[in-house]
Amino acid sequence: MSKTTPQEASQLAKNNYNLTAKATKLEGYEDENFLLKTDDAKKFLLKITSISATKSTSDYKEQLDFQVKILEHLSHKKLGFQTSAVIAGNSGNSLVELGDNKWARLLTWIPGRLWASVNPKTESLRNNLGKAAGSLTMALQDFMPQQIKNHPAATRDLEWDLANSSWTEPHLNRFSGKQKEIIQHFQKRFSEIQPIYKNLPRSIVHNDLNDYNILVSEDLKSPRISGILDFGDTVFTQTVNDLAIVLAYATMHLPDPLTAALDVISGYNKQYRFSEAELQCLYTLVGMRLVVTVTSASIKKAEFPNDKYFIISEKPAWDLLEKWFAIDENFAHYSFRNACGYTPHPLEEDFSKWSKNNQIHLKTIFPTISCETIVNIDMSVGSTLLGNASEYSNPELAEFKLKQFRKQHPKSIVLNGYLEPRHFYATEAFKNEGNNGTQYRTIHLGTDFWVPAQTPIHAPFGGTVKIIHHNNNDKDYGPMLILEHDFETGKFYSLYGHLNLESLDILAVGQKIKQGDLIAYVGTSNENGNWAPHLHFQLVLDLLGNNENFNGVALPSEVDVWKSICPNPNFIFKEELEASSSSHNEEEQNMIRFRKDHLGKGLSLSYDEPLHIVRGEGVFLIDNKGRKYLDTVNNVNHVGHQHPKVVAAGQKQMAVLNTNTRYLHQEIITYAEALLKKLPSHLSVIHFVNSGSEANELALRMAKTVTGNKDMLAIEVGYHGNTNAVTDVSSYKFEGEGGFPKPETTHILPLPDPYRGKYSGENCGLRYANHAKEIIDSLKAENKEIAGFIGETLISCGGQIVPPKNYFNEVYKHVREAGGICIADEVQTGFGRMGKSFWAFELYDIQPDIVTMGKPAGNGHPLAIVACTKEVAEKFNTGMEYFNTFGGNPVSCAIGRAVLEVIETENLQQNALEVGGFLKSELQNLKKEFPIIGDVRGEGLFLGFELNDSNKNPLPEQASYLTNRMKQLGILMSIDGPDHNVLKIKPAMVFNKANAEALISRLKTVFGEDFMAFGFNQEPK
Repeated sequence: MSKTTPQEASQLAKNNYNLTAKATKLEGYEDENFLLKTDDAKKFLLKITSISATKSTSDYKEQLDFQVKILEHLSHKKLGFQTSAVIAGNSGNSLVELGDNKWARLLTWIPGRLWASVNPKTESLRNNLGKAAGSLTMALQDFMPQQIKNHPAATRDLEWDLANSSWTEPHLNRFSGKQKEIIQHFQKRFSEIQPIYKNLPRSIVHNDLNDYNILVSEDLKSPRISGILDFGDTVFTQTVNDLAIVLAYATMHLPDPLTAALDVISGYNKQYRFSEAELQCLYTLVGMRLVVTVTSASIKKAEFPNDKYFIISEKPAWDLLEKWFAIDENFAHYSFRNACGYTPHPLEEDFSKWSKNNQIHLKTIFPTISCETIVNIDMSVGSTLLGNASEYSNPELAEFKLKQFRKQHPKSIVLNGYLEPRHFYATEAFKNEGNNGTQYRTIHLGTDFWVPAQTPIHAPFGGTVKIIHHNNNDKDYGPMLILEHDFETGKFYSLYGHLNLESLDILAVGQKIKQGDLIAYVGTSNENGNWAPHLHFQLVLDLLGNNENFNGVALPSEVDVWKSICPNPNFIFKEELEASSSSHNEEEQNMIRFRKDHLGKGLSLSYDEPLHIVRGEGVFLIDNKGRKYLDTVNNVNHVGHQHPKVVAAGQKQMAVLNTNTRYLHQEIITYAEALLKKLPSHLSVIHFVNSGSEANELALRMAKTVTGNKDMLAIEVGYHGNTNAVTDVSSYKFEGEGGFPKPETTHILPLPDPYRGKYSGENCGLRYANHAKEIIDSLKAENKEIAGFIGETLISCGGQIVPPKNYFNEVYKHVREAGGICIADEVQTGFGRMGKSFWAFELYDIQPDIVTMGKPAGNGHPLAIVACTKEVAEKFNTGMEYFNTFGGNPVSCAIGRAVLEVIETENLQQNALEVGGFLKSELQNLKKEFPIIGDVRGEGLFLGFELNDSNKNPLPEQASYLTNRMKQLGILMSIDGPDHNVLKIKPAMVFNKANAEALISRLKTVFGEDFMAFGFNQEPK
């Protein structure tokens, strides 16, 4: 049958609907679809149905009539999204006969983007999709109640009706290997669930909520479902089928389809309440929808080898089918129940009641231990007992700490762990890719009893030996035993981990044991991956098909399901093991409320959803649930968060002495000598203070004292600290929100930005610097002289600006000719960060009179330095003593010296050069791919890029979106610049190539998202 051309479609619209419009061909599975657009920009959808010779005309007309009636029914419902209205033709009929076995329908156009084209599909959007689909299900509950059984279209035999999906079975041999195994599995499960499935509630359902039938609003920042299309497959069937179908498409292209499915289900369930029986079948139904998709695609490929439309979902369907098959069906079922408000495990409440009536004493398990009290020990992510990585990964030290703890609590059993988030599980072995970046199984599902090695373990209840397992490759766990027990309505299991090797020979699988029988011994540290001796004890209601091992830890996002599968061991003991604590969310909300009520009102939190950070390690910050965030922001921790050598240096000195500089002490001498070796010879005098603000405050005081003048030159959007004097020269502060008028003695030079500043080109540095001369000359005309100039050598808060090469030479020349002092603020840029040089001022071949240092000097410890020439130091010595109580104390100096040693021994300046160069090059490559990146700049590991439209206008909204999305993906970034459109990158100096590659990979993901593309193009996709 011949296809309709766009020109013919336009003519059909004119002849049959009196509509003058231009037609554009759209994709379609059975119908021919055309977008009609009139001269006044009105849009319509023309659908042309061709009836093949093998089909009954009356059947087709009934199906088309059925769709029209559905749309009419829905037009009277409040849905929260749009469905098309049917426009009658010139004859007054909704269906227009065109001849040649063709029929036409004209529908109103629904604006929006196809779900398939939306990027990213976020949790909130998936949840909104669930609500939309659920409201459609509810709206169709009362459709044609008297006529459904008699309407041929409603009860037609449709291969896309999941109730009929067993038609795929004869086609099984189209597949082989793993694919055949997967399809056969779901076909078998579909047959097995029939006794439940055939009795599930039925109604009219859409039956084809795929990614080309769902429309999303044009709002790129907070998108919502705007419309649902194509009711051509609508049928009377099991209601839950519609959820299964939408899940089969809403979870494609994602690493974690189960979590994505739960986003949809929780929204759907708010509109249509699912029964427990429906949820019991859901996993299999999703699988069967995918089986139907791939089987149909296989058939269509053979029938229409050149038509790609028929197989558009085949590859993503196979990808999802393989992932769905890998999900344990029971775990999926429990997760579905949890999303719908049921207890995840159906027997959780029964077991809780049974355990309360059958409690035992701890002595039943540990009869040889004399226990008068229970003591909990903290091993959570932020535990100070654990210490840093070098401590908790040292088995001798960890065991020593535990022994000391036990000594402090004699006649006690030391325990901990149920649902405790533990950082030491954030390793490759417990890592996987989630829908929002890397995630780790950090939540501990059992209770650890920290008892001595060889402690006998006895059975808490009678039962049967289910599993004895020792994986020689899993040396972190050692031998494990699982016992099976009965209670009134089911079974439960008790798990014992970290046993000694002898325990493998005590029992045999299938052996019956009685309460109190000896079952195992606690292993030594050598038998359990160098862990200190302890018993991992865990209760389990479902082994989820495991015959060798079982999860001892879980993802934080799945904790509600896992704590139902693995109940609190506290339930079975008469002793109170671990006190219940508030949820992480409740704890965080309390902290936020307290901050608002009692901390400074100007104290802000980063990101739309604040982070609760409790640990730092190298280039990572780690939250209270154990999630690791790659930190590209905090240059304060210069050699890495909690670098063990720096920590040790502070601990050792703090344990001996911490006092002021009025006493002789070698540490201040040693540190000063080491620091002077890194400075040019003319900077030979050191003053120690506590912060960058204090360092700049002292530098300004020096300049004013030495010159006898008060007026200072500073750079636009410069930031030098938060004390009064430095705020007065910080344009970033006093010209920002809530600022104050520029002080009379402060004179601001234009931001020397060669990309988007006042000047650009070859000699723009001279033009920028000339403003210093103009201000100096203007002051002279008023009989005033300047005290000096203060400037960040690379301007951080101004947007990671790299001034033109000849800028500072000229400014310094003008200032010195006027008798002023030149201050280089190296708080952000010093200590090897530039890669090419140890200090940023060395890049410009200048010699400042004073250099200030801060933040990185102490790796986060309050330490800062003012280095100056001997001449400045002597003139500053007016007889008024400069004394700083804490500046230069032995602890600070020991830490500062350790930082310098780490920079040297770990070759971190060279690392900044190499990794920074690689990262800058990769960012420039991203710029070619994503022109929203207007400029990439910086040196070493002090980099920035700004976001602009095609006219170089700043895009602060996109910058904010980027930082929050990157945070969701596990990477911390921050914004700066006068227009809040510059992303700054200044991580710890231990930032390596792999970290840079991870950053680029995630940036590429976010730059490919709709909102970022809109920012550059200024129009939606």
